Amino acid sequence: MGNRFVYADNAATTKVSESVLQAMLPMMTEHYGNPSSVHKMGREASRLLLQASGRSAESIGCKPNEIYFTSGGTESDNWAVRSAALLGEQQGKRHIVTTMIEHHAVLKCCRALEKQGFEVTYLRPDGSGLIGAEQVESALREDTCLVSVMTANNEVGTIQPVAEIGGICRERGVLFHTDSVQAVGSIPIDVAAMNIDMLSLSGHKIHAPKGVGALYIRSGIALPPFILGGEQQRGRRAGTENTAGIVGLGQALADITKDISGRSERLARLRDRLAEGLLRIPETRLNGHPTQRLCSNVNLSLRGVEGESLLLMLETMGICASSGAACASGSLEPSHVLTAMGLPEELARGSLRLSLGDDTTEEDVDYIIEKVAAAAARIRGRSPLWTEPQKV
Repeated sequence: MGNRFVYADNAATTKVSESVLQAMLPMMTEHYGNPSSVHKMGREASRLLLQASGRSAESIGCKPNEIYFTSGGTESDNWAVRSAALLGEQQGKRHIVTTMIEHHAVLKCCRALEKQGFEVTYLRPDGSGLIGAEQVESALREDTCLVSVMTANNEVGTIQPVAEIGGICRERGVLFHTDSVQAVGSIPIDVAAMNIDMLSLSGHKIHAPKGVGALYIRSGIALPPFILGGEQQRGRRAGTENTAGIVGLGQALADITKDISGRSERLARLRDRLAEGLLRIPETRLNGHPTQRLCSNVNLSLRGVEGESLLLMLETMGICASSGAACASGSLEPSHVLTAMGLPEELARGSLRLSLGDDTTEEDVDYIIEKVAAAAARIRGRSPLWTEPQKV
């Protein structure tokens, strides 16, 4: 089998779909008015903006006026965590509960808040990356102002019991935020049924362009504005709206949620085929929950194989993959997710994340299996530290 090109890094970003592109183009060439302008061009842009709000709201089961568009998941996370902390401080509450495996957008906000006098409890997951609802309940205090637990982990794909956690928070009167950047489109999201107060999502993970995302804020939550200036987005997020990106996001959300069960079933079959084939490689382990995981995620650790070396070798074979979160690719540290799950540093550094997409085929999966096995054997064969297989 000769070299082919296989993109298996959809958790990092996806390509813009044709339907999204076609929805966006008129916003740049025909309907380019400022949505705040009162003339015909502005009114048309405003109408299309409202339409995108409706599509976005429908995809997660909320009202259009509960959707606020942002520049992406990182901004949405920052807004939710920082503003909820400010709101809590006004009420005399300065304690936050989160997990050790959140996206850095949440973790770095929490660390910054600690320097401002907040206390943060970081919950440790079990060996499969799962956080128990009882852990959250035990961590809650009278002065807890926020719980932030991601819906599904961006590295290992483990899906958290968000509805249970949200229910506990609702009973205790604590705001609950979840980062659903990786989960939207892969599992059904209903913010009301799941007791979610705030939810972050991002366009470029679901075939919309980079630079656009959204934050859901439940009605009745007096979250402070994040960007001051004009009165756009009900005065909470000032600045002329990215109308093309927002319309693209609305289209992407409509597309990816119209048949979640069919999409997830197809991807899960490919995921399982890929995992089964790769686990035949000696001393390889699957990271994350074996069943309660995203339909598109396969995360492995291969003993005796350094992640960066494996990625570079796979690239020469036409395979795009990653060893963890794309936003942490410049770091020399092992994955904070895998180390929190209890993996030794050697295995944490030897991780490979393969994230499948809507264009992935069975032939792509078989090609990945073949080439990862060949690359691992080559790397191990060159290592003076490689020993005979042992159980991992």
